[in-house]
Amino acid sequence: MRLDVRTVRLRLAEPLRISRSVTTERDAVRFAVRHGGLSGYGEAVSSGYLRLPTGRIRRAAGELRPHLERHPDPETALAELRRGAAAFKELPPGVLAAVEAALLDLVGKRAGVPVHQLLGRPAPVAAATARTIGIEPPARAAAQASRLAAAGFGVLKVKAGAADPAEDLARVRAVRESAPGARLLLDPNGAWTEDQAHRLLPLFAAAGVEAVEQPVAPGRPDVLAAIAERSPVPVIADEDAVGYEDACRLAGRVHGVNLKLAKCGGVHQVLRIRAALHGSGTELMLGCLAASSLGIAPAVHLADRARWIDLDGHLLLAHDPWRGIGGTDGTVRTSGRPGLGVLPAAAAGTTDGPSGPGGRCR
Repeated sequence: MRLDVRTVRLRLAEPLRISRSVTTERDAVRFAVRHGGLSGYGEAVSSGYLRLPTGRIRRAAGELRPHLERHPDPETALAELRRGAAAFKELPPGVLAAVEAALLDLVGKRAGVPVHQLLGRPAPVAAATARTIGIEPPARAAAQASRLAAAGFGVLKVKAGAADPAEDLARVRAVRESAPGARLLLDPNGAWTEDQAHRLLPLFAAAGVEAVEQPVAPGRPDVLAAIAERSPVPVIADEDAVGYEDACRLAGRVHGVNLKLAKCGGVHQVLRIRAALHGSGTELMLGCLAASSLGIAPAVHLADRARWIDLDGHLLLAHDPWRGIGGTDGTVRTSGRPGLGVLPAAAAGTTDGPSGPGGRCR
């Protein structure tokens, strides 16, 4: 096998403002694993918050290359990755997720089946995804909500965390008025204090919000659990739920955990966490970073396993270099093509090849 990497710049169609930052662009490092005339692809995107700059991604790829290329085939490499072999275990989670995606893509192409079938789901996967509205003036947020509802989006996620919470309330109310049929999620990205969370959650519930992500800063899971216990709407951990240990710590104490593949380490880790949370009352949300369709695709193949879906990262881009998971009508879906089912945008009419376990938290 051979591993190649290539970096491209992804630019957002509009700046996305959240409570802690404004995103306008990020790098995407494409991983291509080649074997027997076929190629499998995955993507790792740079993220300051996840401490994953482009240079670290590329260095990790260089260190992994000799270990990966010694495997006789992608199936063997994928099995070792899932067993936690040292060469894979030491990778940053975002890089591990990208390598796993490339191997899944290649294994699926070699078998002639989509990744969701490799993961035990015979039927195609389709799910309504949330579409994010950043911290914007209420009138602008209302206009966005109206356009998105008209396009078919039935779930809207509104960012919060403005200096004045009244501005956040005004934004949510404007969105509700412009898209009365949409389900609303709220995401302060940890911007509130504990007292603010207790005071504000009932107000946002009355405004039509049905779930709230990470209302307070991460690092105090007991505080988040106490807020969830009193909240009139489900509370979903995001920044406090990075990986398996975090999810187990919060099992049964919050209503949901937002799993991003780049955060937790990939598809096999999502399945492991899901198995561990089974029966705890804590459900899954699948989230993402701004990324291309290639970067979002692995999570789409898992979308029927989660209660909340927020896989709109590719829809935020000015130009998506990949195609194949839909989303512009509010629904992401697998394509039916082998592997991840995505294609380079310039080759949308072609194809590249023939048509986990885990215990409960203890």
